[in-house]
Amino acid sequence: MGRIKAGIIVFLGTNCEKDTKLACDYMGWESEYIFQDEKIKSGYDIIFLPGGFSYGDYVSSGRLAKLTPAVKSLPIGKTLITGICNGFQILCEAEILPGALTHNSSMKFISKNVNLEFNNNIIKLPIAHHQGNYMQTDSIDVFMKYTEDINGSDGNIAGIIDNKNKIIGMMPHPERVISKDGQIVFKALEKLI
Repeated sequence: MGRIKAGIIVFLGTNCEKDTKLACDYMGWESEYIFQDEKIKSGYDIIFLPGGFSYGDYVSSGRLAKLTPAVKSLPIGKTLITGICNGFQILCEAEILPGALTHNSSMKFISKNVNLEFNNNIIKLPIAHHQGNYMQTDSIDVFMKYTEDINGSDGNIAGIIDNKNKIIGMMPHPERVISKDGQIVFKALEKLI
């Protein structure tokens, strides 16, 4: 395989697309933005739905973004799709991933670094969300877990993976600490491509 090519969807209101692009560049990947009103063309090894507040989280997190041409044309089953924070919310709202993300059990916005169980290791990544409480509806494979109850998520789930369709959703932000523990997550993504 040649150089990994990443696409990063930009929605109105997202604020992590630049961090995600910088993380891809740090990894030596080729990356480019895909705008919400574009249909996705083939040729990407991985597509990111980054964090932020798509459409200002109007109505509910991810509810409007799921209707965009970019989301409706995601190459499911052909390309690794990774939703981070608001991207995870969008994937659940679009019923591309099972479950739902609701208000944190504290009903407060949480922004801090947290410990996570990931690939039999403990890593530390930042979180920043108000609707990060994952409610499980189907049997799923866990991608990463909080080491303690952070927001009320079922089973302390911080991220899930649909191995069959190559789709990942996670609330923590590995792109924000790419030179530290975030790199561990990006290297794991590389192996899944």
